[in-house]
Amino acid sequence: MTKRKKLSKGQLRRIKANRSKKLQAREDAPLVDDASLGPEQDAVVISRFGQHAEVETQDGHRVKAQIRRTVDSLVSGDQVLFRASKTDDGGVIEAVHPRRSMLTRPDYYDGVKVVAANIDHIFVVSSPLPAFSSQIIDRYLIAAEDTGIEVSIVLNKTDLMTDELRDELDQALEIYRQLGYRVILASAKSAEGVAELGECMADQVNILVGQSGVGKSSLVNALLPQAELLEGAVSDNSGLGQHTTTAAKLLKLDKGGALIDSPGVREFGLWHMDPERVTWCYREFRDLIGTCKFRDCKHNDDPGCAITEALANGDIDEMRYFNYLRIIESMAEQKDSRHIKQKPLD
Repeated sequence: MTKRKKLSKGQLRRIKANRSKKLQAREDAPLVDDASLGPEQDAVVISRFGQHAEVETQDGHRVKAQIRRTVDSLVSGDQVLFRASKTDDGGVIEAVHPRRSMLTRPDYYDGVKVVAANIDHIFVVSSPLPAFSSQIIDRYLIAAEDTGIEVSIVLNKTDLMTDELRDELDQALEIYRQLGYRVILASAKSAEGVAELGECMADQVNILVGQSGVGKSSLVNALLPQAELLEGAVSDNSGLGQHTTTAAKLLKLDKGGALIDSPGVREFGLWHMDPERVTWCYREFRDLIGTCKFRDCKHNDDPGCAITEALANGDIDEMRYFNYLRIIESMAEQKDSRHIKQKPLD
Protein backbone atom coordinates (compact mmCIF):
# COMPACT_ATOMS: atom_id res chain seq x y z
CA MET A 1 0.00 0.00 0.00
CA THR A 2 1.26 3.44 -0.98
CA LYS A 3 1.99 5.62 2.01
CA ARG A 4 -0.19 8.72 2.14
CA LYS A 5 1.78 11.93 1.67
CA LYS A 6 1.96 14.10 4.78
CA LEU A 7 0.07 17.40 4.52
CA SER A 8 2.12 20.58 4.56
CA LYS A 9 1.72 23.22 7.27
CA GLY A 10 -0.03 25.49 4.78
CA GLN A 11 -2.55 22.80 3.83
CA LEU A 12 -3.24 22.04 7.48
CA ARG A 13 -3.73 25.75 8.17
CA ARG A 14 -6.24 26.11 5.29
CA ILE A 15 -8.17 23.01 6.41
CA LYS A 16 -8.39 24.36 9.94
CA ALA A 17 -9.55 27.78 8.68
CA ASN A 18 -12.25 26.24 6.47
CA ARG A 19 -13.45 24.06 9.33
CA SER A 20 -13.66 27.12 11.63
CA LYS A 21 -15.68 29.02 9.00
CA LYS A 22 -18.16 26.14 8.68
CA LEU A 23 -18.55 25.86 12.46
CA GLN A 24 -19.04 29.62 12.80
CA ALA A 25 -21.62 29.64 10.03
CA ARG A 26 -23.46 26.82 11.75
CA GLU A 27 -23.44 28.73 15.05
CA ASP A 28 -24.60 31.97 13.42
CA ALA A 29 -27.43 30.29 11.53
CA PRO A 30 -30.82 30.95 13.16
CA LEU A 31 -32.56 27.99 14.79
CA VAL A 32 -35.85 28.93 13.16
CA ASP A 33 -37.27 31.89 11.31
CA ASP A 34 -38.37 34.41 13.97
CA ALA A 35 -41.40 35.28 11.83
CA SER A 36 -42.70 31.77 12.43
CA LEU A 37 -42.67 32.24 16.22
CA GLY A 38 -45.39 33.65 18.45
CA PRO A 39 -45.02 36.17 21.29
CA GLU A 40 -42.85 35.55 24.35
CA GLN A 41 -44.47 33.73 27.26
CA ASP A 42 -43.28 32.22 30.54
CA ALA A 43 -42.68 28.48 30.84
CA VAL A 44 -40.93 26.03 33.15
CA VAL A 45 -38.34 23.46 32.04
CA ILE A 46 -39.52 19.90 32.63
CA SER A 47 -36.40 18.19 31.33
CA ARG A 48 -33.47 18.84 29.04
CA PHE A 49 -31.86 16.61 26.43
CA GLY A 50 -28.98 18.00 24.37
CA GLN A 51 -29.97 21.22 22.60
CA HIS A 52 -33.66 20.63 23.22
CA ALA A 53 -35.88 20.77 26.27
CA GLU A 54 -39.42 19.91 27.23
CA VAL A 55 -41.21 22.92 28.70
CA GLU A 56 -44.63 23.48 30.20
CA THR A 57 -46.40 26.74 29.44
CA GLN A 58 -48.67 28.55 31.90
CA ASP A 59 -51.75 26.96 30.32
CA GLY A 60 -50.33 23.48 31.02
CA HIS A 61 -49.31 22.75 27.43
CA ARG A 62 -46.09 20.70 27.10
CA VAL A 63 -43.82 21.48 24.18
CA LYS A 64 -40.48 20.26 22.86
CA ALA A 65 -38.37 23.40 22.42
CA GLN A 66 -35.06 24.27 20.85
CA ILE A 67 -32.59 26.23 22.97
CA ARG A 68 -31.00 29.48 21.79
CA ARG A 69 -27.21 29.28 21.69
CA THR A 70 -27.07 32.32 23.94
CA VAL A 71 -28.57 30.19 26.74
CA ASP A 72 -25.48 28.69 28.35
CA SER A 73 -27.14 26.83 31.24
CA LEU A 74 -30.54 25.17 31.41
CA VAL A 75 -31.81 22.58 33.89
CA SER A 76 -35.08 21.18 35.23
CA GLY A 77 -36.96 23.77 37.23
CA ASP A 78 -35.69 26.77 35.27
CA GLN A 79 -38.22 29.50 34.52
CA VAL A 80 -37.76 30.60 30.91
CA LEU A 81 -39.02 32.92 28.20
CA PHE A 82 -40.49 30.74 25.46
CA ARG A 83 -41.87 31.43 21.98
CA ALA A 84 -44.15 28.84 20.47
CA SER A 85 -44.01 27.95 16.79
CA LYS A 86 -46.94 29.08 14.65
CA THR A 87 -46.53 26.15 12.27
CA ASP A 88 -46.02 23.12 14.53
CA ASP A 89 -45.98 21.98 18.19
CA GLY A 90 -42.40 23.16 18.78
CA GLY A 91 -40.87 26.43 19.85
CA VAL A 92 -37.72 28.17 21.06
CA ILE A 93 -36.39 29.02 24.53
CA GLU A 94 -35.17 32.60 24.29
CA ALA A 95 -33.80 33.26 27.79
CA VAL A 96 -33.69 32.03 31.39
CA HIS A 97 -35.12 34.03 34.29
CA PRO A 98 -32.81 34.59 37.30
CA ARG A 99 -32.80 31.55 39.57
CA ARG A 100 -34.00 31.96 43.16
CA SER A 101 -32.04 28.85 44.19
CA MET A 102 -29.72 26.27 42.65
CA LEU A 103 -28.66 22.77 43.60
CA THR A 104 -25.13 22.08 42.36
CA ARG A 105 -22.56 19.32 42.49
CA PRO A 106 -18.85 19.33 41.68
CA ASP A 107 -17.63 17.58 38.56
CA TYR A 108 -13.98 16.65 38.03
CA TYR A 109 -14.13 17.65 34.37
CA ASP A 110 -16.66 20.49 34.21
CA GLY A 111 -16.24 22.16 37.60
CA VAL A 112 -19.38 22.90 39.61
CA LYS A 113 -22.51 21.89 37.67
CA VAL A 114 -26.08 23.03 38.29
CA VAL A 115 -28.34 20.00 38.80
CA ALA A 116 -31.72 21.67 39.27
CA ALA A 117 -33.08 25.19 39.77
CA ASN A 118 -35.68 27.07 41.80
CA ILE A 119 -35.96 24.37 44.47
CA ASP A 120 -37.77 25.10 47.75
CA HIS A 121 -37.18 21.86 49.66
CA ILE A 122 -34.53 19.12 49.59
CA PHE A 123 -35.40 15.70 51.00
CA VAL A 124 -32.38 13.56 51.94
CA VAL A 125 -33.43 9.92 51.54
CA SER A 126 -31.75 7.09 53.44
CA SER A 127 -32.77 3.51 54.18
CA PRO A 128 -31.70 0.43 56.16
CA LEU A 129 -30.64 -1.18 52.86
CA PRO A 130 -28.06 -0.22 51.59
CA ALA A 131 -26.68 0.02 55.11
CA PHE A 132 -27.78 3.15 56.98
CA SER A 133 -24.94 5.70 57.20
CA SER A 134 -25.10 8.89 59.25
CA GLN A 135 -21.96 10.09 57.45
CA ILE A 136 -23.70 9.94 54.08
CA ILE A 137 -26.65 11.85 55.57
CA ASP A 138 -24.25 14.47 56.93
CA ARG A 139 -22.64 14.88 53.50
CA TYR A 140 -26.02 15.57 51.91
CA LEU A 141 -26.97 17.92 54.75
CA ILE A 142 -23.76 19.91 54.22
CA ALA A 143 -24.54 20.28 50.51
CA ALA A 144 -28.12 21.29 51.32
CA GLU A 145 -27.15 23.75 54.05
CA ASP A 146 -24.67 25.34 51.65
CA THR A 147 -27.53 26.20 49.27
CA GLY A 148 -29.71 27.78 51.95
CA ILE A 149 -32.63 25.58 50.81
CA GLU A 150 -34.91 23.97 53.41
CA VAL A 151 -33.94 20.35 54.04
CA SER A 152 -35.60 17.32 55.64
CA ILE A 153 -34.58 13.68 56.16
CA VAL A 154 -36.57 10.66 54.97
CA LEU A 155 -35.85 7.13 56.23
CA ASN A 156 -37.36 4.93 53.53
CA LYS A 157 -38.02 1.15 53.46
CA THR A 158 -39.24 0.97 57.05
CA ASP A 159 -41.07 -2.22 56.07
CA LEU A 160 -37.67 -3.97 55.96
CA MET A 161 -36.83 -3.13 59.57
CA THR A 162 -37.24 -5.31 62.63
CA ASP A 163 -38.59 -3.63 65.76
CA GLU A 164 -35.06 -3.64 67.20
CA LEU A 165 -33.54 -2.00 64.11
CA ARG A 166 -36.37 0.51 63.96
CA ASP A 167 -35.68 1.61 67.54
CA GLU A 168 -31.93 1.81 66.81
CA LEU A 169 -32.31 3.96 63.69
CA ASP A 170 -35.01 6.12 65.21
CA GLN A 171 -32.63 6.85 68.08
CA ALA A 172 -29.87 7.75 65.60
CA LEU A 173 -32.27 10.10 63.80
CA GLU A 174 -33.30 11.76 67.07
CA ILE A 175 -29.97 13.64 66.91
CA TYR A 176 -31.18 15.34 63.72
CA ARG A 177 -34.62 16.12 65.17
CA GLN A 178 -32.92 17.91 68.07
CA LEU A 179 -31.00 20.01 65.54
CA GLY A 180 -34.26 21.14 63.96
CA TYR A 181 -34.40 18.79 60.97
CA ARG A 182 -37.75 17.25 60.09
CA VAL A 183 -37.48 13.44 59.98
CA ILE A 184 -40.05 11.32 58.15
CA LEU A 185 -40.20 7.52 58.46
CA ALA A 186 -41.60 6.15 55.22
CA SER A 187 -42.19 3.05 53.13
CA ALA A 188 -43.26 3.10 49.52
CA LYS A 189 -44.40 -0.52 49.96
CA SER A 190 -46.57 -0.12 53.10
CA ALA A 191 -47.40 3.56 52.40
CA GLU A 192 -46.16 4.58 55.85
CA GLY A 193 -45.25 8.27 55.85
CA VAL A 194 -46.14 8.77 52.16
CA ALA A 195 -49.09 11.06 52.96
CA GLU A 196 -46.94 13.06 55.40
CA LEU A 197 -44.24 13.41 52.76
CA GLY A 198 -46.80 14.57 50.22
CA GLU A 199 -48.13 17.19 52.62
CA CYS A 200 -44.60 18.52 53.18
CA MET A 201 -44.13 18.85 49.41
CA ALA A 202 -47.40 20.64 48.64
CA ASP A 203 -47.11 23.98 46.81
CA GLN A 204 -43.30 23.76 46.60
CA VAL A 205 -40.64 22.61 44.15
CA ASN A 206 -38.97 19.61 45.78
CA ILE A 207 -36.11 17.26 45.05
CA LEU A 208 -35.14 13.86 46.47
CA VAL A 209 -31.43 13.19 47.01
CA GLY A 210 -29.69 10.07 48.30
CA GLN A 211 -27.42 7.23 47.30
CA SER A 212 -28.55 4.57 44.84
CA GLY A 213 -30.83 1.89 46.20
CA VAL A 214 -32.55 3.89 48.93
CA GLY A 215 -35.81 3.88 46.97
CA LYS A 216 -36.14 7.42 45.62
CA SER A 217 -37.96 6.29 42.48
CA SER A 218 -40.22 4.06 44.57
CA LEU A 219 -41.18 7.08 46.67
CA VAL A 220 -41.85 9.10 43.53
CA ASN A 221 -44.12 6.33 42.27
CA ALA A 222 -45.92 6.20 45.62
CA LEU A 223 -46.48 9.97 45.51
CA LEU A 224 -47.29 10.02 41.79
CA PRO A 225 -48.42 6.62 40.50
CA GLN A 226 -48.99 8.15 37.06
CA ALA A 227 -45.26 8.99 36.83
CA GLU A 228 -44.49 5.31 36.15
CA LEU A 229 -40.79 5.65 36.91
CA LEU A 230 -38.65 2.55 36.57
CA GLU A 231 -37.77 1.16 39.99
CA GLY A 232 -34.34 -0.40 40.58
CA ALA A 233 -33.56 -3.38 42.74
CA VAL A 234 -30.72 -3.57 45.23
CA SER A 235 -28.11 -6.09 44.14
CA ASP A 236 -28.35 -9.25 46.24
CA ASN A 237 -24.62 -9.80 45.91
CA SER A 238 -23.23 -6.36 46.69
CA GLY A 239 -26.06 -4.67 48.57
CA LEU A 240 -25.50 -1.64 46.33
CA GLY A 241 -28.33 0.05 44.54
CA GLN A 242 -28.81 -0.03 40.79
CA HIS A 243 -29.49 3.52 39.67
CA THR A 244 -32.53 3.80 37.43
CA THR A 245 -33.29 7.46 36.64
CA THR A 246 -31.45 8.61 33.51
CA ALA A 247 -32.55 12.23 33.00
CA ALA A 248 -33.75 14.96 35.34
CA LYS A 249 -37.50 15.50 35.07
CA LEU A 250 -39.93 17.85 36.81
CA LEU A 251 -43.17 16.14 37.83
CA LYS A 252 -46.30 18.05 38.88
CA LEU A 253 -47.82 17.10 42.26
CA ASP A 254 -51.56 16.61 42.70
CA LYS A 255 -51.72 19.02 45.66
CA GLY A 256 -49.72 21.73 43.89
CA GLY A 257 -46.00 22.17 43.49
CA ALA A 258 -43.61 19.81 41.77
CA LEU A 259 -41.03 17.10 42.37
CA ILE A 260 -37.76 16.91 40.43
CA ASP A 261 -36.35 13.42 39.96
CA SER A 262 -32.70 13.66 38.93
CA PRO A 263 -29.77 11.26 38.45
CA GLY A 264 -27.36 14.12 39.13
CA VAL A 265 -27.93 14.06 42.88
CA ARG A 266 -26.97 10.50 43.77
CA GLU A 267 -23.63 11.60 45.13
CA PHE A 268 -22.38 14.90 46.45
CA GLY A 269 -18.66 15.48 46.38
CA LEU A 270 -17.63 18.30 48.69
CA TRP A 271 -14.03 18.83 47.57
CA HIS A 272 -14.91 22.20 45.98
CA MET A 273 -15.94 23.67 49.36
CA ASP A 274 -13.70 25.42 51.88
CA PRO A 275 -13.33 23.57 55.20
CA GLU A 276 -14.57 26.71 56.97
CA ARG A 277 -17.80 26.55 54.96
CA VAL A 278 -18.26 22.89 55.87
CA THR A 279 -17.86 23.82 59.54
CA TRP A 280 -20.57 26.48 59.13
CA CYS A 281 -22.88 23.91 57.51
CA TYR A 282 -22.98 22.01 60.82
CA ARG A 283 -25.84 23.75 62.62
CA GLU A 284 -24.54 22.95 66.10
CA PHE A 285 -21.12 24.48 65.29
CA ARG A 286 -22.30 27.90 64.08
CA ASP A 287 -22.53 29.72 67.40
CA LEU A 288 -19.05 28.45 68.28
CA ILE A 289 -17.30 29.61 65.11
CA GLY A 290 -14.86 32.41 65.88
CA THR A 291 -14.69 31.66 69.61
CA CYS A 292 -11.70 29.28 69.51
CA LYS A 293 -8.42 30.42 71.08
CA PHE A 294 -6.60 30.44 67.74
CA ARG A 295 -7.99 31.95 64.55
CA ASP A 296 -6.68 29.08 62.39
CA CYS A 297 -8.11 26.36 64.66
CA LYS A 298 -8.76 23.09 62.80
CA HIS A 299 -11.23 21.89 65.47
CA ASN A 300 -9.34 18.67 66.00
CA ASP A 301 -6.70 18.52 68.74
CA ASP A 302 -6.03 22.28 68.78
CA PRO A 303 -5.73 23.82 72.26
CA GLY A 304 -8.56 26.13 73.22
CA CYS A 305 -10.97 24.78 70.56
CA ALA A 306 -14.55 25.76 71.38
CA ILE A 307 -15.99 22.88 69.35
CA THR A 308 -13.98 20.11 71.04
CA GLU A 309 -14.80 21.72 74.39
CA ALA A 310 -18.51 21.55 73.54
CA LEU A 311 -17.98 17.92 72.51
CA ALA A 312 -16.38 17.12 75.90
CA ASN A 313 -19.34 18.79 77.65
CA GLY A 314 -21.81 16.64 75.73
CA ASP A 315 -23.25 19.58 73.76
CA ILE A 316 -22.19 18.06 70.42
CA ASP A 317 -22.94 14.50 69.36
CA GLU A 318 -19.84 12.30 69.06
CA MET A 319 -20.94 10.64 65.82
CA ARG A 320 -21.68 13.96 64.15
CA TYR A 321 -18.26 15.25 65.19
CA PHE A 322 -16.54 12.07 63.96
CA ASN A 323 -18.35 12.41 60.63
CA TYR A 324 -17.19 16.02 60.40
CA LEU A 325 -13.51 15.05 60.84
CA ARG A 326 -13.80 12.25 58.29
CA ILE A 327 -15.50 14.52 55.75
CA ILE A 328 -12.82 17.21 56.12
CA GLU A 329 -10.12 14.54 55.74
CA SER A 330 -11.73 13.04 52.63
CA MET A 331 -12.09 16.51 51.07
CA ALA A 332 -8.33 17.07 51.40
CA GLU A 333 -7.65 13.65 49.85
CA GLN A 334 -9.94 14.38 46.90
CA LYS A 335 -8.38 17.80 46.31
CA ASP A 336 -4.89 16.29 46.37
CA SER A 337 -5.87 13.58 43.87
CA ARG A 338 -7.06 16.26 41.41
CA HIS A 339 -3.63 17.92 41.38
CA ILE A 340 -1.50 14.80 40.79
CA LYS A 341 0.38 15.39 37.54
CA GLN A 342 0.05 12.71 34.91
CA LYS A 343 3.24 11.03 33.75
CA PRO A 344 4.13 11.81 30.13
CA LEU A 345 3.42 9.04 27.64
CA ASP A 346 6.43 7.13 26.34
